Parts: sequence; structure tokens; C-alpha cells
Amino acid sequence: MLTAGEVAGLIAATGWVVLVCVLAMVLVKLARLLTETTKAVSELAERMVPLLDDVSVTVNETNRQLVTVEAIAKDVKQVSGHAAKLSGVTQTIFTGPLIKVSSLGYGVRRAIEARRPRKARRRP
Repeated sequence: MLTAGEVAGLIAATGWVVLVCVLAMVLVKLARLLTETTKAVSELAERMVPLLDDVSVTVNETNRQLVTVEAIAKDVKQVSGHAAKLSGVTQTIFTGPLIKVSSLGYGVRRAIEARRPRKARRRP
């Protein structure tokens, strides 16, 4: 028969064996995880190079288009400035004489009404 010390030693040895087996399984799974992670990072790096090239081309094309849009916006601003000036000149040319003509017409009409006899006048 086994003594109490031998039983305790046997239980401790069995515990160590179980612990070593569990740790071995964990290490194997960890090694698989690291291998898969390495593969994923490698594939990602292979895919990133063309993607970064495409992004670089897109950014360059966008910058080129922005330069074109900036030139168009500058031209539109210049045209709108010219249109505002033309509108001001047109207003000055036509508004002044138009006001004078309408004032003259109003004055002539009032003068004609003043010369008519009172009976013939219309009431407003």
C-alpha cells in the first residue's frame, strides 16, 4: 500500500502532467494563431501596395481637377464683376433719362389738365 506522502506525490505529479499537457495545447494553438496572423499581414501588405498606388493616382487627378475648377471659379467671378458693372452702367444710362422723360410727361399732363376748364376735368 501507498503511504500518505506517496499518494500526495502521485497527485502532485499527475497535476503537473495535466498542467504540462494543457500548456502544450495552449502553445500549439498560439503557434497556429501566430502563423495565421503572419499570413494575414503578408496578404494585407500585398494588397495595400496597389491600393496605395490607386489612391495616389486619384489624389493627383483630384488636384488637377481642383486647379481647373479654381480657374473656372476665377473666370466666373470676373464675369460676374463685369456683369455688375454693366448693370450699373445700364441703370445709369437708362434710369436717369427715363425718370426725366416720365417727369416731363407728368408735368405736361398736369399742365394740360390745368388749362382745361374745371368741368372737363376727371376726378381721380
